[in-house]
Amino acid sequence: PLWKKYEKDAEGAGHGGMDYFVINAFVEAAKRKVPTTQDVYDAAAISAIVELSERSVSLGGAPQEFPDFTGGRWIRRKNVYKFNDEY
Repeated sequence: PLWKKYEKDAEGAGHGGMDYFVINAFVEAAKRKVPTTQDVYDAAAISAIVELSERSVSLGGAPQEFPDFTGGRWIRRKNVYKFNDEY
């Protein structure tokens, strides 16, 4: 498994070492010119959770509508669900 292979490299990288794997996967994908495990739409969605959570809490836990940053293109989008076995 990746965590064993890169255990020493990930030590102290933040979030229990997980930050190392996310950043390394991005860098390796960019170097190899292959799709990353996260794209700009994933990043926007992940970032929106904080704001939407704060709004919900301030409104007594009211549900918040989640924005579709892809403009509906998520339906046809090919997803990458895991890190490459190499990195």
